[in-house]
Amino acid sequence: MSVRSLAVGLAAVLAPLLFSPVAAESPKPLRIGVLNDMSGIYADMAGPGSVIAAQMAVEDFGGSVLGRKIEILAGDHQNKPDVGSAVANRWIDEDGVDVIADIPTSSVLLAVQEIGRRKNRLVLASTGGSSDFTGKFCAPTGIHWTYDTYALAVGTGAPLAKDGPWFFITADYAFGHALERDTSDAVRKAGGEILGGVRHPQGANDFSSYLLQAQNSGAKMIGIASSGADQIATIKQATEFGLPQRGVKLAGLYLHITDIHGIGLQDAQGLILTQAFYWDLNDETRAWSKRFYERHKAMPTMGQAGVYSSIMHYLNAVKAAGTADTQAVVAKMKATPVNDFFAKNGVIRADGRMVHDLYVFEVKKPEESKYPWDYFKLVRTIPGDQAFRPLDEGGCPLVKN
Repeated sequence: MSVRSLAVGLAAVLAPLLFSPVAAESPKPLRIGVLNDMSGIYADMAGPGSVIAAQMAVEDFGGSVLGRKIEILAGDHQNKPDVGSAVANRWIDEDGVDVIADIPTSSVLLAVQEIGRRKNRLVLASTGGSSDFTGKFCAPTGIHWTYDTYALAVGTGAPLAKDGPWFFITADYAFGHALERDTSDAVRKAGGEILGGVRHPQGANDFSSYLLQAQNSGAKMIGIASSGADQIATIKQATEFGLPQRGVKLAGLYLHITDIHGIGLQDAQGLILTQAFYWDLNDETRAWSKRFYERHKAMPTMGQAGVYSSIMHYLNAVKAAGTADTQAVVAKMKATPVNDFFAKNGVIRADGRMVHDLYVFEVKKPEESKYPWDYFKLVRTIPGDQAFRPLDEGGCPLVKN
């Protein structure tokens, strides 16, 4: 056989391999990182449940977009900004992550916000709450989905303003500071009085000295500006101290349904809380939540529901934009109303705030609860344009006067 004949023969054999779908390079997957506290004080309100919510969104969407498989990565930031920043940088630089979602602990959230800004990656905040995220630290790559400290203050602080005077027991980190600041502003604006406050480290076990200071202040309303296990422990110990029996009211400024489950209705009854979502609100919320419960064995928190909603909206925007380019997708997300079981006619503003209705609930008495996780009764609905800070008051550089 001649050299020419051999070359022709090899070409005939290799051609189908070279140009077959198997040989062609597959598109890189579109990766979404769910970053939160997987085993610490915020694991119940976010943690593995947020990862499940993200996976449900991907499955319901269909598993791929623009020919790219969608993958969910899970990371534990341990409530430490340096750890969270390291995970975020590695995900973006080495794993090609397009979006980082969830992110409780506001100090971590604000650190990741800056990484997203520098590296042009979308940050979808659900359980991180500082209103500074869409205020002075806003970014064109950051969207705040579920709630923020301003909204909690409007929902819980303002209506209880004159039940005081107030004293705050505050977690000593970014979220606690923002929640106390925004609630204090709302209380004073509504004509209430602030006597003072005390701050505690994250993950404290004994709140007796803080409760004693609150009691000695003469306050009639204790604002608990913390979350997760810290808030549960504060409420339980306040009840053990007999403060409610002495006429001192407790304002749990950032409570989740999992917190009420942990506290129990006997101690939690009568608490007022502001939520972006409740599993038993209507047929749509019940249908999704029961699917979630089958996989997680707990009803979803508002943050976990927000993770699903935000990721689904993102994926629909990628499909509609025909690209995963961050700026194009953000523009499409802001141009498209949010309509799902989580929010109706939600709008993403220029500062990244997703504006939607919020709900004020009262925790039921034990005898009022008729079935498992039947914990809340609706007090009022707050329209989105009243729940969230006015666009021109946040100090976001993206907002043009």
